[in-house]
Amino acid sequence: MNPEPSFLSTRTGKLTLALLCAVAFLDFVDASIVNVALPSIRRALHFSVQDLQWVPSGYLLTYGGLMLLGGRAADLLGRRRVLVAGTIVIGIASLIGGLAQASGLMIGARLVQGAGAAMMLPAALSILTTSFKEGKDRNTALGAWGAIGGIASAAGVLLGGLLTDGPGWRWVFFVNPVAAVLVLAAIFRMIPPDGPRARLQNFDGLGAILATAGMLVLVYSLVEAPIVGWDRGRTIGGLAAAVVLLVAFVANERRQRNPLAPLQIFRINGLGFADVTQLTAFAGFVAMFFFLTLYMQNVLGYSPMQSGLAYLPLCFVGAICAGIASQMLARVGTRPVIVVGAIVSAAGLYWLSRIPVHGSYLSDLLPGLLVISIGFGPVFVGVTTAANAGVPPETAGLAASLLNASQQLGAALGLAIFSAVATSRTNDLLAHHTAVPNALTSGFQRALLVGSLFILAAAVLGLKATNTRGEPAADGPKANAPVASVAPSAVTQ
Repeated sequence: MNPEPSFLSTRTGKLTLALLCAVAFLDFVDASIVNVALPSIRRALHFSVQDLQWVPSGYLLTYGGLMLLGGRAADLLGRRRVLVAGTIVIGIASLIGGLAQASGLMIGARLVQGAGAAMMLPAALSILTTSFKEGKDRNTALGAWGAIGGIASAAGVLLGGLLTDGPGWRWVFFVNPVAAVLVLAAIFRMIPPDGPRARLQNFDGLGAILATAGMLVLVYSLVEAPIVGWDRGRTIGGLAAAVVLLVAFVANERRQRNPLAPLQIFRINGLGFADVTQLTAFAGFVAMFFFLTLYMQNVLGYSPMQSGLAYLPLCFVGAICAGIASQMLARVGTRPVIVVGAIVSAAGLYWLSRIPVHGSYLSDLLPGLLVISIGFGPVFVGVTTAANAGVPPETAGLAASLLNASQQLGAALGLAIFSAVATSRTNDLLAHHTAVPNALTSGFQRALLVGSLFILAAAVLGLKATNTRGEPAADGPKANAPVASVAPSAVTQ
């Protein structure tokens, strides 16, 4: 019996993978591309400092809060249908954001953008895992996806700086409608139509409400915590309400005949640990982009374009190392790739936590960035592969949404914790009449140090993730069978 031909070796397979990676790049970039444009947006639309943080955080709120619902909708309604709908939503919302003349409209556009991304990303990742046969093909495809996820945040800061200092901040939004049109054309050409819609008369409506409400309240409370205060009743009450809603969701799923999120998915070996590893690692990586950008702009006096270009080596080296890691998966498995990558990244972030007040890019920033770039691509490649190993096709969208929701929760949690750490240190020094640049730098140092500890913790958690070497499953999906997932707030201090 002849072995099944490789879908990835065909022209159609390569173009399909390129399309799905383009979708991932569009969604991940949108989480960070506005960062360096925030001062320009603030001046143009007369934002208050407190309201400005909702330009990046609004995207994060609906992106993370609706991710689970978006992923399950892809499983039930059809992955191509949900992918198309999400792309249209992002394109329209981005156009409105670029044309916005008022702060409220801008925030609304970002909320809708996040909702579109919550549909697009899990749909695209589930199409990938059901299109490429488990084994070498899927490892390569997931490696490319992980590489895109790893470099997109850095690329977003780079593109945001170039566009803001070039044609203007509105082009940070105007590039999306053009990209959406191209993606839609490719989707209709490359992705096979969905089969019949699932029958929804037994749809778990209560589960959908509880999951969405719980995630929205959780992300909102984390985003607001650094501003309101961790010890305030509003923060404590919001986090408690989120826990109650999510516990009620789990209880509801246990008794439903057709649950929104079948809890049996967590019986897949190592999937939960892969998701928690993603959450913990991404919290640390967000610290790097967030606080280094603030350091470059507010202490070193870099322009938006200079801040963006500073991450260029990270993009190139990270992409190369992610590609190497994807080829290593079949030899050593996902677990060593995750653990070694996280340890290397933690060392790089620790190096960056020693940034001085009168720093130099070549001696104080570039070495640490290069060390991180060696590790962070492999972390994303390994975690993405481990989290999708052994997942049956009918729950591929759910698995994808869980992984991407973990990433967004990690971003929200990391920003909430590290902002509190940095602010506390800076305010304490300012109260003792320390010079502003010194106080800011000390706060950034403390936050980056804690971020490195989070990534080190991700290495420990990665020891429990699935260690797949990508051997084909006996009943895995056909390689060419029709197919039925930060936003750091760089507010100027």
